[in-house]
Amino acid sequence: MNALAWRVFASLFLAISCAAHAQTYEGKQLTAASLVADTTAIVPGRTFTVALDLKMIPHWHSYWRYPGDAGTPTGMDWNLPEGFKAGAIQWPLPVKEDDEGDLESYVYGDEVLLLTDITPPAQIREKEITLRAVAKWLVCDKTCVPGGAELTLTLPVAANAAPANEKLFAKYRALLPKTDAPPFRLTWSRNAGNIVLDVRGAGESLDFFPLPGKDTTSGHPKSAKEGDATRFTIPVQSDKPPAVLDGLLVSASASWLVSAGAPAAASSGGLLKFLAFGFIGGFILNLMPCVLPVIALKIFGFINQAGESPGKVFRLGLAFVAGIFVWFLALAALVSGFKAAGRDINWSFQFQNPYCLIGMSAILFVFALNLFGVFEVALPQRAGGAALNLAGREGYGGAFFHGMFATLLATPCTAPFLGPALGFAFVQRAPVLFAVFTAIAAGMSFPYLLLTAQPAWMRFLPKPGMWMVRFKQFTGFLLLATLLWLLKVLGDERGADAIIRAASFLLCLGVACWMIGSLASGKAFALLIAASGFALFVPGQGAAPAAQPDTGWQAFSPDVLKKSLATGKPVFVDFTANWCLNCKYNERFVLDTGPVKDAFKKYGVIPLKADWTNGDPEITALLKKFGRAGVPVYAVYPAGGGDPVVLPEILTQQTVLDALARF
Repeated sequence: MNALAWRVFASLFLAISCAAHAQTYEGKQLTAASLVADTTAIVPGRTFTVALDLKMIPHWHSYWRYPGDAGTPTGMDWNLPEGFKAGAIQWPLPVKEDDEGDLESYVYGDEVLLLTDITPPAQIREKEITLRAVAKWLVCDKTCVPGGAELTLTLPVAANAAPANEKLFAKYRALLPKTDAPPFRLTWSRNAGNIVLDVRGAGESLDFFPLPGKDTTSGHPKSAKEGDATRFTIPVQSDKPPAVLDGLLVSASASWLVSAGAPAAASSGGLLKFLAFGFIGGFILNLMPCVLPVIALKIFGFINQAGESPGKVFRLGLAFVAGIFVWFLALAALVSGFKAAGRDINWSFQFQNPYCLIGMSAILFVFALNLFGVFEVALPQRAGGAALNLAGREGYGGAFFHGMFATLLATPCTAPFLGPALGFAFVQRAPVLFAVFTAIAAGMSFPYLLLTAQPAWMRFLPKPGMWMVRFKQFTGFLLLATLLWLLKVLGDERGADAIIRAASFLLCLGVACWMIGSLASGKAFALLIAASGFALFVPGQGAAPAAQPDTGWQAFSPDVLKKSLATGKPVFVDFTANWCLNCKYNERFVLDTGPVKDAFKKYGVIPLKADWTNGDPEITALLKKFGRAGVPVYAVYPAGGGDPVVLPEILTQQTVLDALARF
């Protein structure tokens, strides 16, 4: 019987074998199994770790959680006293072994420690506790022999405890995969029946150990290296493309648990669903608070156009819509380009960059000065419009620019329906990505296209008059309010000094605009003043200020999340950002209200705040696992384990209370 046949037979035998206290083969004891703890005593309510210590004689090995082409992973069935809870096995990094016949296995040789966190109840009456478990394993050399044992471990119960077996646990904890994002650029994609992982910036040799799901089988990952880039091609077989492919990215010094998120190619039904989500989410973007000032400008333009011919009104509407489409398609091209280069980009990237914030602030400031009458700019006819002059008729260039600028301001937060569409699009290939972004642009453009296609509806708008001058000036104040918000975002990210620098640049810009509008000559000098203000005050924005923790909320990190989940209590994670108005609304009117705070206390919820203001890569990686490309996102992890539940982008108190009551 060859090695593969032996392993298949042994795997079947192991599945039906009875537990044994010793494992022998040809008069030799192949393994010695025992339970060891990292503590000298059990402290009520305090999580501790118990491990299966499996020692094997030389040349024999047991198997990792994914054994490879053949083999069976070690299993543990716990029989714990009432109130005790056991977590999942924590598997140290295995060794990849190449066998005859182009077979690969993931194994442990000599000794392995399989760790499990145990959480005791808050009150224990007994003076000592006996933990019981049935362990089953398979060990192989040239043949394979199943083994098993009924194991016990008795520990005293005390108010305090000292560490135990420190060197042994330290050795194997160091071999556990890291759960935070690796310090490399990862890009996932799908190519026919393969899942492809591109890694850039590693500068060292890497390997990939797959962890396919129960309904999926994985072939051998193939790697190709070019410079600092490594490409892994992983064949997968499944009745349907797997939504997630986990695995270990392994270097010489560490390993990281990574996930493809959702690289599967979209089915036609799934694609249509996300296209619909994109259209609806794009429509709702028009209601975002930061977009409303620019929308007010467009309404003002519609009123101005009331006396125009229907043909010109429609063409102006098309120019505005073209600005929306150009921005979204340019953003899709940018995302595709970054993905092709092995770099990540997210939906709100411009609000995480101080120079983009200053640029948007400058545009808003210039717009406001124009509305106040400080200056007017006429564009040449051949440049695409009669004038960007909101006191008169709006030109094609002005309509186009308004469309682009409204879209630029629409992206700090994800509207309802938009979050799932963006999360889906950001992990797809370029054609699907462009299709989803086109659907979002169509949704945002729809009301304007509808209004300009039916100019007769404009009779319901007020007649032109002196009130339009006042409305124009009032709109200028709305733009200044948006400008203040952008400066606050800049200050939150880069400190008060950044606000002073930006305000100084805007002062120079304002003087330049006044000179252009008031002096017949001197435009060159005005441009020099604006350029000097930029050179003097914009560079050197400095580092982000230290974040101040919110009362009652813990700052998120992967380690904090892991420790919080280990307590067995429900965990609520608020993915937020200082520039996200939807986030601030939900925090002010839902999360920070009395009923929700009382519910957190009632159910013992651990609240974590994941601050994505500066695009934290660890938070970005977790957002991708939820299928999201922006904030707000709210995740509830049930007590005692289980998959997290993602709540809607716009919260109500009842939504949160109902979610907490279920878990």
